[in-house]
Amino acid sequence: MASLIDKAKEFVAEKIANIPKPEAALTDVSIKSFNRSSATFHSEVTVTNPYNHALPICQISYTLKSADRVVVSGTIPDPGWIKAAGEVTKLEVPLKVPYDFLISLLKDIGRDWDIDYELEVGLTIDLPVVGNLTLPLSTKGEMKLPTLSDIF
Repeated sequence: MASLIDKAKEFVAEKIANIPKPEAALTDVSIKSFNRSSATFHSEVTVTNPYNHALPICQISYTLKSADRVVVSGTIPDPGWIKAAGEVTKLEVPLKVPYDFLISLLKDIGRDWDIDYELEVGLTIDLPVVGNLTLPLSTKGEMKLPTLSDIF
């Protein structure tokens, strides 16, 4: 009896492992806007869905790091649905960073007028039968800051 249960577990595990899963990619971080209290950066997640029906997105969690310190982190609850049948869905991840934190990064900024960063994003999707699936994404890079000539 125990061998029958073990075979059933192996069968189910093999079938679940071979289920097609949505694929996602993360773009680099760029500066979106400035205001008096903060700078808003953004990145974009592109997702393709292999199924013939739309999938709900439970949440997007994100962490932006620079100089081995967390700049901003948070979650975006219930950001919408992933389109069906291989259509590309684009999701924006806005990152609002207060100026006082940017000032604390002046050592890195002062050397080469850019911010070295690492962005980690977790896209949690509700798959039928399987349940919640989190797609981990990350990107590293450097973001060039605008100069006075860029602004004026």
